[in-house]
Amino acid sequence: MATLAPDIILTPSAAARVAAIATKQGKPAILRLSVDGGGCSGFQYKFGFADDIDADDVIAVTDGVRLVVDAVSIDLVRGCAVDYVESLAGAAFKVENPNAASGCGCGSSFSV
Repeated sequence: MATLAPDIILTPSAAARVAAIATKQGKPAILRLSVDGGGCSGFQYKFGFADDIDADDVIAVTDGVRLVVDAVSIDLVRGCAVDYVESLAGAAFKVENPNAASGCGCGSSFSV
C-alpha cells in the first residue's frame, strides 16, 4: 500500500505546472520521480507522468497533485523538494536535494 511522505515536498509552483500539463493531456495529476544510475555525477533524476500509483510508492500531495517516488528511489531523495523553475535557460522541474554530496552544472544528476 502506498504511503504518504512527509519527507519529500512538491512545491506549489511544481504542483500548478503538473496540474496544467495533466489537464492539457487528459491524464491524472501524478508526477513520478525516480532515480537512475548514470548522468555526469553518478545518479540522475527522471520525471514522468504516471497513470496510477504503485503499491510500494511514497506519495507527497500538494494542492491535490501527487508526487510519487518508488521505494528504491526514496532513499536517495528523502528530504528533497521538487520545484518548477522558469529562467532564461528554460523551464524545468528541479530537485533540491540536501543529501547530494555534489551535482552537475545542468542540475539533472548528483552523487551521494
